[in-house]
Amino acid sequence: MATLTVTTRGQVTFRKDVLKHLGIQPGGKIRLDLLPDGRAELKADQGKGSWRELSGMLKGKANGARLSIEELNDAIADAGAEAGIAGIERK
Repeated sequence: MATLTVTTRGQVTFRKDVLKHLGIQPGGKIRLDLLPDGRAELKADQGKGSWRELSGMLKGKANGARLSIEELNDAIADAGAEAGIAGIERK
């Protein structure tokens, strides 16, 4: 069991081995569910989007034109940034 220290500002730092165990990458999010009796459950937050929602993400971006891989990547990064999806970066 890992013991964490709470700072005066109410912050906690997790060790790398704990984050790795949870599958949390830099920029990732942690979900904390409060349970009865003062307990809590901590796990990596999984996005709630679906492939069906993703299928319409680029709709209207090309105006019928064929896009290059670079243009598709840019459009995906823009749409991801607008949706607040972590891990999608423009290069």
